[in-house]
Amino acid sequence: MSERRIIGRTAERERLEKCMRANQAQLIIVYGRRRVGKTFLINQFFDGRFDFKLTGAYAEPKETQLRYFSVELNRQTGKNNPVPRDWIEAFQLLREYLSSLPTGSKCVVFFDEMPWMDTQRSGFLPAFEWFWNDWGCTQDHLVFIVCGSATSWMVEKIAENKGGLFNRQTCRLYLQPFSLGETELYLQSKDIIWSRRDIAECYMILGGIPYYLSLLDPELSFNANIDNLFFRKRAELWDEFDHLYKTLFSNSEQYIKIVEQLSKKRMGLTRREIAQQSRLPMNGALSRMLNDLVDSGFVRKNALYGKKSNEVIYQLSDYYSLFYYRFIKGGFGKDEHFWSNTLDNPAQRAWAGLTFEQLCKDHIPQIKKKLGIAGVLSEESSWFGTVGEEGPRTSAQIDLIIDRRDQVVTLCEIKFSINRFEIDKDYDQKLRNKISVFREATNCRKTIQLSMISTFGILQNKYSGIVNQEVLLDDLFQDER
Repeated sequence: MSERRIIGRTAERERLEKCMRANQAQLIIVYGRRRVGKTFLINQFFDGRFDFKLTGAYAEPKETQLRYFSVELNRQTGKNNPVPRDWIEAFQLLREYLSSLPTGSKCVVFFDEMPWMDTQRSGFLPAFEWFWNDWGCTQDHLVFIVCGSATSWMVEKIAENKGGLFNRQTCRLYLQPFSLGETELYLQSKDIIWSRRDIAECYMILGGIPYYLSLLDPELSFNANIDNLFFRKRAELWDEFDHLYKTLFSNSEQYIKIVEQLSKKRMGLTRREIAQQSRLPMNGALSRMLNDLVDSGFVRKNALYGKKSNEVIYQLSDYYSLFYYRFIKGGFGKDEHFWSNTLDNPAQRAWAGLTFEQLCKDHIPQIKKKLGIAGVLSEESSWFGTVGEEGPRTSAQIDLIIDRRDQVVTLCEIKFSINRFEIDKDYDQKLRNKISVFREATNCRKTIQLSMISTFGILQNKYSGIVNQEVLLDDLFQDER
């Protein structure tokens, strides 16, 4: 086993080490968003040394998948067996081959992009269930790793399987994108030394997706890199959007309708609003698609403060998709230096402010650590409301609320700026109004504290005292532990 060139993934490596020390058969599930580095982690951890490895082929029929299986098996055995007729025969051949190997050491099998093997009417999943239940689970030295980017398939068919694989998996690894701190380490490993503000803005475009980050050129500035990846002709990521969704969802057009509507609403939409605006039926199919998007990391479910647990807002949280709808769709090829030529214009500033809120929601543990409440149980939510039903109406919106078990509610005000943020008289009144409306509308009886999350902190003046605690961009780069 090797750990060379692996950035972060400490918890995942520890889980894999534990599986390798176990004295019983291991069925390990590895899933997560496409391009997040699942295959890289497994290949690097095991140093590419597998007793058998098979990678599914996208949109290929059963016959082609079985041919690939036969090629790999013959390569491992040195034989020239014919292509198996079906997956039952294929798994029987795999069982015979694995049975011939010594039992004194771990036997590692890796099926990558498994969802692509389960083509229509292929019989793949029942055959795999039979293989594992009849033989695999009895082999104490066997470590079988299944991996896939189609997270919805991995969750439904393997992780939460109600049939032959029910409770059979011994380890579930859901790979998250890199955090800001891990992104910084990864860029440094590529000899890319940028300011943390540039890294944060890069994160707000590419997310912590290792594949996207691997495309960055160390010889170019941050802005030139964005032009190079998105706006020059035939840039590496110019057609990524369609490819991304088509390879994950069989009826990708329906999913894209949902994502497109969510891209238009900063706060997000309810399930009913999504149905109305996308013109999709509000039925079980819509619920399943929303769950798929959440499981795949493209959409976030935000609880609403003071509402029932089933009253949630769905918010587009995939950075690439947000950037695509804001700057790429419909504008490709118009200006190969678009990003460099529009620095600090109103559209970029508005996008940065909204997307920084998403970045903060993805770094709640770091925020809680800075606030000194890392060990305090809490629930995170959003809120918007109005008071003054019979007179002048006053509205307010809070994008991040940390409702703590120690009877304190932290309201987070989030600002992405190029300098220290200055609270003037008008903004001070806006903040006081926000707190007042929140307390009255929610009938909150807990202590309310206001925290400011900003790039470089608050400029101290006679109005800055309204903020109880500060969280800086640097704090979001810290280890959450």
